[in-house]
Amino acid sequence: MRIFIVEDDPYYANILEYTLGQNPENEIHKFHSGSDLLDNLYQLPDVVTIDYSLPDTNGGVLMQKVLARVPTAKVIIISSQQNVSTAIGLLKKGAYDYIVKDDDVKERLWGTVRNLKGHVELQNEVESLREKVGEQFDFSQTIIGESAAIKKSFKLIAKAAATGINVTITGETGTGKEVVANAIHYNSDRKRKKIVAVNMAAIPRDLVESELFGHEKGAFTGASSMRIGKFEEANGGTIFLDEIGELDLNVQAKLLRVIQEGEVVRVGGNKPIKFNARIISATHKNLSDEVKKGRFRQDLYYRLLGLPLELPALRERGGDILILTKFFLKNFAKDNGLTTKNLHEETRKKLMKYPFPGNVRELKSVVELAAVMSDGVEIMPEDITFNSLDNTANFLLEEDTLKGYTQRIIDHYLEKYDQNVLLVAKKLDMGKSTIYQMLKNGEVGSEKKKVFQNME
Repeated sequence: MRIFIVEDDPYYANILEYTLGQNPENEIHKFHSGSDLLDNLYQLPDVVTIDYSLPDTNGGVLMQKVLARVPTAKVIIISSQQNVSTAIGLLKKGAYDYIVKDDDVKERLWGTVRNLKGHVELQNEVESLREKVGEQFDFSQTIIGESAAIKKSFKLIAKAAATGINVTITGETGTGKEVVANAIHYNSDRKRKKIVAVNMAAIPRDLVESELFGHEKGAFTGASSMRIGKFEEANGGTIFLDEIGELDLNVQAKLLRVIQEGEVVRVGGNKPIKFNARIISATHKNLSDEVKKGRFRQDLYYRLLGLPLELPALRERGGDILILTKFFLKNFAKDNGLTTKNLHEETRKKLMKYPFPGNVRELKSVVELAAVMSDGVEIMPEDITFNSLDNTANFLLEEDTLKGYTQRIIDHYLEKYDQNVLLVAKKLDMGKSTIYQMLKNGEVGSEKKKVFQNME
């Protein structure tokens, strides 16, 4: 630890220096006046011991100046005064300890600094982790891509990070809304505080208020202790309200009041609690349409909107599909001790033709499975498996002619209903002879021969 000693008595300063210097890991610097100390605060001491009675300043005043310029420093006041009220006053104003100059001063000081060592080490570790997290969420490194669509998003993310404006992130499921929220937070001036994520769709309706605003002990059955809410937890930082479109209208009204007043009242309580948190909200829904349909409050919509940021679907990002594929392959190989594999040319074509309704999340899943299934040095087309939950919607995302779409729809229904032409004709409200003719011409039905054999 770097320890600064401020003591105008050279003899006493030497005693303190010798005592604290017993630990060779301590870096000791002595100063004989308050002004001398202030001139050297740029060195960012971990601990500062201050003689309460200095020739050029009062120890309490000097302590306030130190804490204002180096908030992480721990200040220990050493004084010949045994006035209890003075000691209590200094401790309330931020002193870590108040030690009286008596026969036990060396032992007291040694014990206090020894206890501080673990605290400072933990503080430095937390700071280091925060810096690493900030680097992790450098959006130019985390949000991979070079397409015009994603570069447009980069510009908006940078603008959001540079200000404290609220942000509303929209986009299909799997486009990376939470990654963007983290990138904005960890590149903003709030990065040293927490980002608290809340998924509205995952909270039971009767627990939403307690989760967001907290509750007092005994507020409802099962509330055995007081609990702070997510808004209190995010004080000084950012609160990320994911799937905000799922919020019940009744809770929307209460959320609006909280945002307007900048304070929450815990469930079962009556004391307003101030908070200062940036709000980033996200949804896969069109909130403007939800407002028109009466499912989302207009006043809350405008309170949250701030800077609207729409993330592009993966199918709109062109070559980013292959860039992301290589990125996921490399990371998966690294995490699992595998050799990174290349993509066969036909595999590239297969990936580029698929619409990825699950977006980046789906691509990552597909790529990791392919890395496991592949036996060679290249990922082959047969290693790629698409397991979309909605194949009907998938083919509608690809551009085609009306005839092409018709063939796809009939093929889908023939497969769904085990090649039962009569049932398919009924479901699609079309003539069975039309389907039979398309089967005969080979335009639809991978099992047309089987169908005609059954007919004969």
